[in-house]
Amino acid sequence: MTGLAFTFAPDAASAAAQWLQSLKSERRAAALTLEAYGRDLGQFAGFLMDHLGAPATIADLEGLATADFRAFLARRRNHGAESRTLARQLSAIRSFFRFAERAGLFRNAALSVVRSPKLPHGVPKPLAIAAARAVVAGDALATPETPPWITARDHAVLMLLYACGLRISEALGLTLRESRTDPLVVIGKGNKTRIVPVLPQARSALQRYLDLCPFAIKENEPLFRGLKGGPLSPRIIQLSIERMRGALGLPDTATPHALRHSFATHLLGNGADLRVIQELLGHASLSTTQVYTEVDRAHLLEQYRKAHPRP
Repeated sequence: MTGLAFTFAPDAASAAAQWLQSLKSERRAAALTLEAYGRDLGQFAGFLMDHLGAPATIADLEGLATADFRAFLARRRNHGAESRTLARQLSAIRSFFRFAERAGLFRNAALSVVRSPKLPHGVPKPLAIAAARAVVAGDALATPETPPWITARDHAVLMLLYACGLRISEALGLTLRESRTDPLVVIGKGNKTRIVPVLPQARSALQRYLDLCPFAIKENEPLFRGLKGGPLSPRIIQLSIERMRGALGLPDTATPHALRHSFATHLLGNGADLRVIQELLGHASLSTTQVYTEVDRAHLLEQYRKAHPRP
């Protein structure tokens, strides 16, 4: 499932494996979530081996004090982990301990006292409308050395990110069959399904890529292919946008995910209903989508500061 090996004692390692299996089968956690949570718990296991002098057993886990958990967070902080990372790691540990208690494996009340690190308040950083249009126009993608089908491929991916608000993983996870549906049926985080309309410009970009792609793609296979025919890596699209930053004068915040932020922010700025944007993005909670109202408000204030002549 994840290929992770925990440096716990055998009984605790077995409990950790059961926890990951429950996340996969019962919670239907995405593969990347499983990998991240498993890695987080693995770091905790490695810390405990140093901290206790031997691989932690279930009895050790049950006997951990609040100070032990705080010592782990302090070590991670000293190693450069930021608050967001620490909060996620603590969330993974809490999830494991809750599972263990439900399964009757062990119980530890000390963890409930540990507070999650305060996260810095931030808002998404979308591109300006003109910048987003320049990115998805695709003109900056073409170079003399780049095969036309690769230029068309990257253009199609960028169109899906901005025109449809997809995450990079969602765009690259589309099969040929799924890409032909209109609207798109997208399976997002937590295997949550949503419906997303496809603009004609995005549909045209997809068709151009398919017309030029040199590989025979079966209906149930990934749509987007790498240079040698395998599934396309997200890193390739990240590098494409990095190269476009210089050509288009884009900020460092211009990333594939910034196009999804731009999709939501530009819809909101043009009067789209917040709940509609929530559905299009696949957010489980409206509060997650409401962060874009802060982006819109910040933009308005910035424009006010620039334009008002001041008395």
